[in-house]
Amino acid sequence: MRDDILGYREMCERENAQTLQRGMNFRLQLSYSVVLMSRRSNAPYRDRILEDEITIEYEGHDVPRTTAQVNPKEADQPRLLPTGKPTQNGLFAQAVEEARQGTRPPEVVHVYEKVFRGVWSDKGFFDLVDYKTVSDGRRRVFKFYLKAREVPELDSQEGEAGSVSRLIPSEVKKEVWKRDKGKCVICGASGNLHFDHDIPWSKGGSSITARNVKILCARHNIQKRDKIE
Repeated sequence: MRDDILGYREMCERENAQTLQRGMNFRLQLSYSVVLMSRRSNAPYRDRILEDEITIEYEGHDVPRTTAQVNPKEADQPRLLPTGKPTQNGLFAQAVEEARQGTRPPEVVHVYEKVFRGVWSDKGFFDLVDYKTVSDGRRRVFKFYLKAREVPELDSQEGEAGSVSRLIPSEVKKEVWKRDKGKCVICGASGNLHFDHDIPWSKGGSSITARNVKILCARHNIQKRDKIE
């Protein structure tokens, strides 16, 4: 469920993976890919939520640091490995190109966001809709665009069939986590947690302020549904 709060092991178990070391994981599952993102100040890549509040701009990944002579932050992000096989950047870019040509539907991507060390947020499923390569002032980098999908389980939160909930910005999640001390504000539970809107976006609520977001456990989140308390 979008905005579930997970530990690292819980995230791995959700994807039936021993570990999730790479940020980009093309077709980790048979029907979708997985990416890990972070907007923390020390994050290695520049990921962001766009102004429409439903699209993520996800930066591609660097060449691996294999020798002391190569600084990954000064080398163009690669599309191909030295063997000629595609990198993760190449696999995601190829998926976009094939969708543009109409030979396949957009790649489905499950996105997880690192909020704090050991604390992750399940941002839900997205369609990989576009990519481009741009200069960051030093080298060429990939920018991938992921648009939130219409997910049936979100209907009860947003109050409209087929609606898409707006993404809660990282800064808001961090503020809410600290304010609510990482516990359900109703019962104090510290497990099965979820970032919840007090007032759903479809009813005039906002995702961009901590005043409209709180932490609930799964039980109280289900009980609340789309009711305004």
